[in-house]
Parts: sequence; C-alpha cells; structure tokens
Amino acid sequence: MSDLRAANENMLIDERTRGFPPGHPPLSPAAIGQQGWKPYDGKMALPLISLDRQAFVGNVELMMAYVKSNGAEIAPHAKTPMSTALADMLRSAGAWGTTVADIRQAAVLLKAGQRRLILANEIGGAAAACRLAALLGHYPDAELHVFVDSTALIEALASAWLERTDLPPLGLMVEFGAGRAGLRSADAAAAILDTILAAETPAFRLSGIAAYEGAAATADPEETMHRIDALMAMTADFLPRIRARIGSERPLLVTSGGSVFFDIVVARLAAAVAADPVCRLVLRSGAIFFHDHGIYERGLAGLDARGGFRIGGEIVSAAAGFRPALRVWAEVLSRPEPGLAIAGMGMRDVAMDQGLPRPLALYRNGAYLADLEGARVFRLNDQHAFMALADDSDVAVGDVIEFGISHPCTCLDRHAILYGLDPDHSVTAAYLTSFG
Repeated sequence: MSDLRAANENMLIDERTRGFPPGHPPLSPAAIGQQGWKPYDGKMALPLISLDRQAFVGNVELMMAYVKSNGAEIAPHAKTPMSTALADMLRSAGAWGTTVADIRQAAVLLKAGQRRLILANEIGGAAAACRLAALLGHYPDAELHVFVDSTALIEALASAWLERTDLPPLGLMVEFGAGRAGLRSADAAAAILDTILAAETPAFRLSGIAAYEGAAATADPEETMHRIDALMAMTADFLPRIRARIGSERPLLVTSGGSVFFDIVVARLAAAVAADPVCRLVLRSGAIFFHDHGIYERGLAGLDARGGFRIGGEIVSAAAGFRPALRVWAEVLSRPEPGLAIAGMGMRDVAMDQGLPRPLALYRNGAYLADLEGARVFRLNDQHAFMALADDSDVAVGDVIEFGISHPCTCLDRHAILYGLDPDHSVTAAYLTSFG
C-alpha cells in the first residue's frame, strides 16, 4: 500500500469538512461509509457534494467498452476529481494510465502508487524542469510522458536529466495545438523534433505526439469542426515523419481526446495509428466518467447528432448511456418573496463557469417529496443560490434540494471530500480529493 493511500485511510474527518455532522466524533473515510447517513437526513451538514456510485460505475463500463471497441487506450485526466481512490478504480477498470495537468498533480498520483502518467501540459522552463527531476528522483520505476512545444523546455529538461543519474526515463511528446499551447505547424514541429533527437539519451527520448482538440472549440459549430479536423490532420500527418526519423522499432504514443469530441479524435487518428504497428492511440477523457446536467449533457447530445459513439460498429446513444453522477445538496434558507427561494449553496460550493446548477428534487423531513420541474437557479452569491419558483410552490424553509451541476472539473475542486451514494442515497463511501 502506498504511503498516501495509507494516510488517507487513516485520516480522521470531522466537522471542519463539508457534510460531516457537527459534534459527531471524528471518523476515517471508511467509517463514514458505514454510518448510513443521507444528504437529506438532517444529520449531514449542508452543502455537500455526492457521487452516484452506480452511475459512475456504469459510465466507466460504457467508456471502457467504447475505447476497447475502437482499438484505443485511455489515460483518464485526474484533474477532474483529483481523487486517488477514483483514479485507482479507473486503472483497475482497464485504463492504460492516468493523465495529470502539472507537477503537483503528478506528485499526488505518484505518491498514491501510480506509475504511468501523461503530464498533458507545458510545465515552464529551467526551474520547472528541476522540480520535475527532483520529484522523479524518488520514483525510479515511474513512466512519465510530458508535452513539449519549445526548444527552451527541451533544453531545460535535457540539462536536468543530464545532471543526474538516478532519474527514470522521460518521454517527450511533441505537442500540436489550436487555441491553447502547442505547435501551430508541421514545420515548427519538425524543428522541435530535431531538437529532441539531438538531445536524446536512453533516459531522455521522444515518445510520441500530443494534442488537445477541446481548446479548438468556438461558438460556431462549423468552425469548431473545421479547426478540430485541421488539428487532427496535422497530428496524423506528422506520425510517419517521426517514424521515418527514428526507425520502425520504437513504441510511440499518439494522445488527444477530451470528453466532448473524443469520437472525432478516434475517427481522424485511428487509421494513422493502425498503420504503425508499434504505436498506440491514448485518449485522455476524464469528465466523461462523471457527466453532468450542463456542458457535457449538451456535448453528448452533439456527439449523438453526428452518430459518433460506436461500439462494435453499431451507433449507441451516448446521451442515453452516460448518466450524471454528481449532485450538490443544500437547504432552503429563506422564502422572502413569492416565487423566490434562497438555498445555502453558492459560488464557493458549485461550478458556474459553464452554466448554473439545476434544481432536481425536493426532500422534506428526511424523505423525497417531489421533482422540481420548472424551478431554476438564476443567480449565485458566495454562499447563496437564488431560485425562481412558481408562485404557488410549497418549497419551505428547511427543505433540502438536490442540484445537478455543470462542469465537474470546476465543481469538484471546491470540495475536500466526495460522498459516494448507493441507489437509496445512503452514504457508503467517502473519497478524499487532493486539490492542494
């Protein structure tokens, strides 16, 4: 067992953490899952965030079936939950590795026992290269692949690796980009490739090509498809150029794929990867396993509209197959006017960058009361959600409301603990997060 896993299992949680009942004796995460609490039972402190464990497992099974059916691998992006327990679950379900966004996130996953990581980002310059080397010096069995799009970073990493003999091999991935970091042309990538190959050692080598298509998206769907197609074409066309330089034996990775356009990645890159016997396509989708009631709900509707979700050659409805797994729970604090309710949840508790939370259901006196059809959140303060209701709504002070969220990545990072719920809404697990 890793040191971090042991520390998490032995950590005691108390009322300083969202959801934990005030005055209750401290408990370990495992013990929290044995108390039989429910978010609307009056015991748990609100607001809190929960994970529908059944929905999560179903999403994992469906995405893994898609990846396997399409001859790809997946290294789910851990930045979404930053939960080492959930990252371990994804690896156990068949993930090839795990993706992280920065050196600190890599440290969290390495300390938790994971050893195959994609650092899907540019990390900086000489100081960052030294920090990465200092980290990996503690993990000689690690396999890490890092994005590069500049000679400055390559030279900084090469210098850091040449200064030490205790570091594991580092894989460098030439990054193409549109809308964010990454090289904008094949000529620019060729210059980066020259720099990498000139600096190669057995412990410091080119390991593949990387891109991220989500940053190419615009408000215009047609323009978005054009930009993504161009990025994928540039990525695919560069693979044989690399192979011609390094020979036919070295394994290579081609990685792209977020949680909205991963079908386009597979469609555009699969042929190029299949033509290279020792190359593998690795998606990095992370939020897909959590889904939502907003940005990814809309994204999967778009995926279905283009018939992009295929398993075993058959089109499957992604919108029907994936289920939102995250909820935020809050109490009604005030009914100051007809048609208005104020709940105790705000910008400190829930995402708002890709849409406001959606009221789903109402609970009273520890039991389900009704779905909240027609209710909507129209504004958030720091710790208040303003909801528009029908004038004759009987929503009352003290009721508990179950909210769906939009954009898991910017909701989970507000919480130190994610409460896992079984179908009867009982808390049966507690997942610690490591957002720093």
